[in-house]
Amino acid sequence: MTERAMQESTLLLLTALADAPRHGYALIGEVDAISGGRVRMRTGTLYGALDRLLQQELIEIAAEEVVDGRARRTYALTAAGRDVLAVEAERLRTVAAEAQRRLGTAAVRPRGAGA
Repeated sequence: MTERAMQESTLLLLTALADAPRHGYALIGEVDAISGGRVRMRTGTLYGALDRLLQQELIEIAAEEVVDGRARRTYALTAAGRDVLAVEAERLRTVAAEAQRRLGTAAVRPRGAGA
């Protein structure tokens, strides 16, 4: 991967696959959960991103089955995908730690949180 920051949709999909293989509908739910409902991925966006990640060899097809007459693919993170995700997670951790340092706090409370 390049020095450029990872797109949020890529980060969320790789994170959703980090602990277990999942099919498309499950990935939509995981992205929603990981983002706290902030990102709701549409199916067209999802499958476009999955195709791109397959081409980049960051994910692979772990299984294919037919459910109710429709093909269902289950996707899994590859070793390269795991490495790329780990590097991005460390980059984000470093940036967040510096932001907190500059704010003069160890932990920043969300708006509306009690004092």
